[in-house]
Amino acid sequence: MDTKTIWSEFLSIVKEEVGSRVVETWFKSILFHGWDYQAKIVYLKAPNTFVRDWVLSNYLSLLLTHLGRLLNEHGIQIQFVDQEIPPAVVNVVEKQVKSADHEDIAVIPAVRSLEKVHVKRNRNIMNSQYMFNTFIVGPHNSLAYAAAHAITEKPGILYNPFFIYGGSGLGKTHLLHAIGNEIKERYKNCHVLYQGADRFVHEFINAIRFDKMYQFEARYRGVDVLLIDDIQFISHKEQTQEAFFHIFNMLYQAKKQIVFTSDTLPGDIAGLADRMRSRLESGLVTDISTPTLETKIAIIKKKSELYNEQLDDDISHFIASVVTSNVRDLEGALIRIFAVASLTKQNITLDLAQKVLAKNKDPKQILVDLQTIAFKVAKHFDYSLQEMRLPKRNKDLTFARHVAVYLMKKLTKNSLREIGNFLKRKDHSTVIHALDKVEILKKKDAQFVQLLERLENEIMQ
Repeated sequence: MDTKTIWSEFLSIVKEEVGSRVVETWFKSILFHGWDYQAKIVYLKAPNTFVRDWVLSNYLSLLLTHLGRLLNEHGIQIQFVDQEIPPAVVNVVEKQVKSADHEDIAVIPAVRSLEKVHVKRNRNIMNSQYMFNTFIVGPHNSLAYAAAHAITEKPGILYNPFFIYGGSGLGKTHLLHAIGNEIKERYKNCHVLYQGADRFVHEFINAIRFDKMYQFEARYRGVDVLLIDDIQFISHKEQTQEAFFHIFNMLYQAKKQIVFTSDTLPGDIAGLADRMRSRLESGLVTDISTPTLETKIAIIKKKSELYNEQLDDDISHFIASVVTSNVRDLEGALIRIFAVASLTKQNITLDLAQKVLAKNKDPKQILVDLQTIAFKVAKHFDYSLQEMRLPKRNKDLTFARHVAVYLMKKLTKNSLREIGNFLKRKDHSTVIHALDKVEILKKKDAQFVQLLERLENEIMQ
């Protein structure tokens, strides 16, 4: 398999996983420059240092995971180059799949050098950019912010456990990291562990497979503050919930602080044992909703400062007015503008911002969130959101779910994986199946097409 084929397949995978916008903005301008199969180094070329640094900071795990799979290698390294490398290391050589399970090693390049600096990637490390002083507070998140800040003053005493829920990209993970960073700053010897729920599941399965349950439990026994992101991912996993239930009780009884985030209320997480749901609801439960226009403008101003940019008020107001979904999309729009300005060597003006975000102004591209679509469709078919997310496969419920998937794909910019995760589907193949079913039915049934149009109009009102 040559480098062009590998990179093309990688782009297809990333497009399905995180969306076409990420691919178009960041990865399309990068070249797969070579592969040293002996040293296990992937050489990439970026158009400038801005793109290189952004990709390394935000998408390194995607590169390591998917290029490793395509190359049939574990523990690959990524290195960006600014010059030609010897032909001996740019050939892709076919080889057998190796089964070793190594830690990911990242290679962070010097600006004008091929010097390699090996950094062991710790998936549980706190993000130093997510601090309380970089979190913009507004009416949509003030309670969550106040409670999160209060926790850092008396960990394990106030609001324990603490549960934050809300849609994707609204700042839940930012607050989670801010809590961890602040506690580590206040209490130098405090052991803070940040863990994604999907990672917890992965570690638990490996502990069972390799007979390492003692080490698994010991790791959590020594934690002072446990931060669990996207706790909904343990739904429908009975053994994992059992293990987590005992870890929760052990930490809670020892007055250790526990914080969760989720995309929905504990009561709306399908496939969760009653006693587990009871534990999640036993402390303070608060939400983060979509920010107001004024808050979005403040966020844009703050984010711009972090990138050493100053935006005029009219540009900030325009971006905030056009991007109506969440903070992550807001930052994505901002970065697209910065990227285009950098690549084309233009000043950031209102005209440039309007051109970059032109698609957002198209009425057909008006952004709505997944939850709004799910509620509208569920109400039409006389189901609840919780029922829409259940694994049940009766004919009527499946039909309603297929309609919701179709409208989510059409009316939002969410990736297939994000849609699947929202509806509690295990992978995006179920989403593709639903889309195929709807397209087939549209060709056969004119009344069904009218139903889709009616629902779309209701959602967009």
